[in-house]
Amino acid sequence: MYTLTVRDHFMIAHSFTGERFGPARKLHGATYVVDATFERAELDADDLVVDIGLAAEVLAGILAQYNYENLDEMPQLQGRNTTTEFLAGVIQQQLVAAARNNELGPDSANLDRIRVSLGESHVAWASFESPV
Repeated sequence: MYTLTVRDHFMIAHSFTGERFGPARKLHGATYVVDATFERAELDADDLVVDIGLAAEVLAGILAQYNYENLDEMPQLQGRNTTTEFLAGVIQQQLVAAARNNELGPDSANLDRIRVSLGESHVAWASFESPV
């Protein structure tokens, strides 16, 4: 399987609901390092997995909607604990939609899988991946 990964970051504020989150139930900030990995069994006609420039631009555009935002105030995230795991899934699904629309290059709809990993710190991260 061929892979290509692009990296970016974003900063947010949020809080969690539920006793298990302890002090994280209070409003706090996080800076996430985001790795988006695109996979395909065979390279496209130009010997690419995806266009690296477009992949970086699309990822940056997705992250821009969350950067410097309080996730607790975003209507589309209401009622959810915006955990690292949950956010990895949200971002991954947006990248899948972009791939299906060939926004990552003329053949990106034929990608096999996309994985998004969010690094919460140097010792903890979460990922979500699925077929395109």
